[in-house]
Amino acid sequence: MTTEPIDLGPLRRTAGEPAAGGSSREGAAESDVVGIPDDSRTARRALSAAARERRRYERQEVRRFTKRSRHRRVAWSVAGGAVALVTIGVVVGAYSPLMALSEVRVEGAQRIPPADIVAAFDDELGTPLPMISRDAVHDALADFSLIETYSTETIPPGTLVVRIVERTPVGVIEADGGLELVDGAGVVIERPAERPEGQPLISVEGGIGSEGFRAVAAVVRSLPAEVRAQLVGASAETADDVRLELAGGVPVVWGGASESAVKAVVLARLMAVAPPDSVSGYDVSSPESAVTY
Repeated sequence: MTTEPIDLGPLRRTAGEPAAGGSSREGAAESDVVGIPDDSRTARRALSAAARERRRYERQEVRRFTKRSRHRRVAWSVAGGAVALVTIGVVVGAYSPLMALSEVRVEGAQRIPPADIVAAFDDELGTPLPMISRDAVHDALADFSLIETYSTETIPPGTLVVRIVERTPVGVIEADGGLELVDGAGVVIERPAERPEGQPLISVEGGIGSEGFRAVAAVVRSLPAEVRAQLVGASAETADDVRLELAGGVPVVWGGASESAVKAVVLARLMAVAPPDSVSGYDVSSPESAVTY
C-alpha cells in the first residue's frame, strides 16, 4: 500500500506568529489552548494505519513464502513422533513377558526323539524370544551328535521352531570298543551291538581319516535306495579301489569315487536286467562298458 505525503505547511508556525486574521498574542493563546490541529492528528493516524497495514502485509508475505517449509517441518515432526512411538512399542512388546518362550516345536527329527530336544530348552523357558541368542541354541543342541545342521525360527508370541537335519549314516566300522555307526564325515552316530539292517560294514586302510574311507562314503551316498538296501559291505585299499558287496556275497568292482552318480545308475540297471542271484558279480569301474560276470 502507498501513502500520499501530507502537506503540513499551513500548520507550521512559530510561537508568537499571528494566526491568519489575529494578533500574535491571540495566536499564542490559541496555540496554547488548542494544541495540535485536527488535521495533524488525522495525518498521524493515517500514517500509523499505513504502517500497520504494511507490517500486516509483510507478515502475510512471509507466511505465504514459508508455508511449504512449515508444512514440511510439521510433517517431519509427525513422522518422527510416529516412528519413535512405534519403536518404543516394538521394543517394549518384544522384551515383555508376553513374548516369553513358552513352546518349542521340533521339525525334521527321525532318529532323535523330539521330546529330548524340547527338554534341552527347559532353561530358556520364560526368556523373551529376542533374548534367546544363537549361542544359547547351540549349547542346547550340542549334545545331539545326530544333528548335522539346524535352523531356528521364532513365532510370536512365544514359540521357537527348531528345524534339524540329521546325519546320514554310511555304514559301520569296527573300532576297539566295538561297532560304530558313522556318517560321511566319520562322526560317530551311535555304537550298536550289531550291524544295523541296511548299513554296510566298512573296511578301509587308515580308518575314518583316510582317503579310502572318504571314497567309500561318497560311493555309498550315491547309491539309489533299491541298491543301498542290498548292500552289506564296502571296502577300499586306496581311494581308486572301492569295492562293494551285495547280499549273498555278490561283489561289485567300483573303482574310484569319480562318476559315482553315473556308476550308480548303471549298476541299478544291470541289477534289474541280471539280478544278483543270477550273476557272479558286477564291474562298473568303466560305466561306459560295464559288465556282469
